[in-house]
Amino acid sequence: MLSPVLTSSPTVTDRIMAASRRPAGLGATPAGAISLAMGEPDADTSPAITTAAVTALRAGRTRYEALTGAPALRSALAEHITSGTGRPTSAAEVVTTHGGSAGLAATMLALLRPGDRVIVPEPTYSLYTDHLAMIGAEQVWLAPTPAGRIDLVGLRALAADARMLVLCNPANPTGAVHTAAELAEIAAIVAAHPSLVLVSDEAYCDIVFDGADFLSAAALPGIRDQVVLVGTFSKSYAMTGWRLGYVVANEEHAARINLVHRTLNGALTTFVQDAGLVALRTPPGELVRMRDTYQRRRDLVVDHLDGIPGIDLARPAGAFYAFPRVHTDVDSQTLVQRLADGGVLLRAGSEYGPSGEGHVRLSFASDDAHLEEGLRRFVDVARRLIRD
Repeated sequence: MLSPVLTSSPTVTDRIMAASRRPAGLGATPAGAISLAMGEPDADTSPAITTAAVTALRAGRTRYEALTGAPALRSALAEHITSGTGRPTSAAEVVTTHGGSAGLAATMLALLRPGDRVIVPEPTYSLYTDHLAMIGAEQVWLAPTPAGRIDLVGLRALAADARMLVLCNPANPTGAVHTAAELAEIAAIVAAHPSLVLVSDEAYCDIVFDGADFLSAAALPGIRDQVVLVGTFSKSYAMTGWRLGYVVANEEHAARINLVHRTLNGALTTFVQDAGLVALRTPPGELVRMRDTYQRRRDLVVDHLDGIPGIDLARPAGAFYAFPRVHTDVDSQTLVQRLADGGVLLRAGSEYGPSGEGHVRLSFASDDAHLEEGLRRFVDVARRLIRD
């Protein structure tokens, strides 16, 4: 009998548990509490999309599709990206994935080696940390400027030794949206380092406020082969539970990402891909109405929190999150627990990076009545904790 090999090297789970900032009980809402913690649209999926899935099921679309994804969906996504970003895109550059999360994981697994340095401007989506820990990559936090924008000087200093830069735009948790000038400077930095890959997580690309246009990293000139775009159907089409996402990259990167994704996940659900085809045909007016609903709720949040001594809030420009700073003597984890005791669930700002300490993330994707009451409870608890 072979003796077990003893090693002191940490396992994948050891690395993830040591690095992860995400709450273990995510998604659970105690009776009587109001959750403003989840990044999930309150609207149901469009009946046209649901009907497409039901029709596909009744037509027997219950067998495996191609491991690389349904050809019709990949072609439709290529057309969607081409028209939406101006980047001519072929189906061979599209990878369909089990949600945006699986797309991010497959991208990082395919393009990184253990020990590679990855620049992560923060505060940002906390799942990146877990993925990088899984791989054994070195995460390098890039703190924001005092104005809450990306630190381009710091980015330039870190770029030479990095393999990857991960952007979340529009940003989770702050709702910040990178300006055209910021993206142009980011593109120049990336172009100066040909081995640097820019991964742009654009899950909220259709949710941008105040009449602003969204500029995708895929549209940036001069770095086409260095950009990997990660998208999802979850937010734009209220399809969180359907688990359908996509990655767009040059053919070489796309093939590597696809290999990792299909090795881990197998083929995507056939009838879900059929529904995704219908989602891509959603009339633009429906997306505008959705965006306007979130903007109205953004304004509701700002109106409730603006001018309260001890609470600072940068006005969100996109997504459906606010990231207020609450000036208290307790840390953000304790603050979130106090808020939960007061009947409202939020996320601790420290989950999203070191600069998030003192903040909480508040989702305004819930319906108006719950949002109003949740804000009332939040302000009530915060006022009692704010230091004089």
